Amino acid sequence: MAPSHVLKCCQKVLAWVPVVFIALVVAWSYYAYVVELCVFTISSTAEKAVYLVVFHLSFVMFVWSYWKTIFTSPASPSNEFCLSKADKEQYEKEERPESQQEILRKAAKDLPIYTTTASRAIRYCDRCQLIKPDRCHHCSACDICVLKMDHHCPWVNNCVGFSNYKFFLLFLMYSLLYCLFVAATVLQYFIKFWTNTHAKFHVLFLFFVAAMFFISILSLFSYHCWLVAKNRSTIETFRAPTFRNGPDKNGFSLGCSKNLREVFGDEKKYWLLPIFTSLGDGCNFPTRLVIMDPEQLTVSSQNEPAKSSGANQSFPTRPLSESQNRLLTSDSQWVEGGPEEENVKPGAKKHIIVSLES
Repeated sequence: MAPSHVLKCCQKVLAWVPVVFIALVVAWSYYAYVVELCVFTISSTAEKAVYLVVFHLSFVMFVWSYWKTIFTSPASPSNEFCLSKADKEQYEKEERPESQQEILRKAAKDLPIYTTTASRAIRYCDRCQLIKPDRCHHCSACDICVLKMDHHCPWVNNCVGFSNYKFFLLFLMYSLLYCLFVAATVLQYFIKFWTNTHAKFHVLFLFFVAAMFFISILSLFSYHCWLVAKNRSTIETFRAPTFRNGPDKNGFSLGCSKNLREVFGDEKKYWLLPIFTSLGDGCNFPTRLVIMDPEQLTVSSQNEPAKSSGANQSFPTRPLSESQNRLLTSDSQWVEGGPEEENVKPGAKKHIIVSLES
């Protein structure tokens, strides 16, 4: 028991090594730029003042977003996704997977869940003992289920998910701008010192480090911009979520504009600030898929075909949160009741269909 505890402590300490490394590099870059370049190298006061103002602005935003990415705790599913005490005891007593799935189906019938495993089973975490919401996954490093998990990043020693994905994107963007500004402003002095016997090590090495980090971060930032536009996580890119009608990588995509607002929020003035403005609660998400049963398909086929060329959306049986409904206020409408009900046989279930207008 003791060796296991010591091993976990060592793992936790070692997990901070990449973060400490980045912190040391950033601290050295601050010294190299402010002291070695601006104070001891640049002679023009105007040039020095402009460089220092822009540098500190990018430096503060970079450090702020990095700090928020590291120290924002990953969001976990709410208690409603946990099994009741009776269901948990019954689930643990059952040995047959079919019986266990039946228990999970009854517990999940009122939950806003649309995705399943590839084998059409309810997604359940035995470690956390809860039914996983859509887009939620268990992180082995953090040992918790993380809402809208994207990946576990060793450079921030944290899970990137619903609660800090915006901060992670801003961290990549501001680190990219930081490296670009440093490399661009140091370039002329790098060329000067490269041919000078009295070269300044800090200035020369600063350009190499800034250029190297810029190239490496650019590809990662571009990839995550593409993910935001498609409303996918890194996990969903490699393993598409399975809906009732099969796997679909674009199942949660609402269009580029709405996908962007889902991550950054409705208030554009807060988009570039590392403060939480993402829409929703992380437990349920609007989808572009309409999940129909045979009765609904029969009723829909008797009516005039939809004129809309856009994708349909499916929603949980209970109302979405206010922030999620705002994603659809301008483009969607609820169709409930109407002439269709006259064609439904007595006793047939009523459904809510969401149609999008182009």
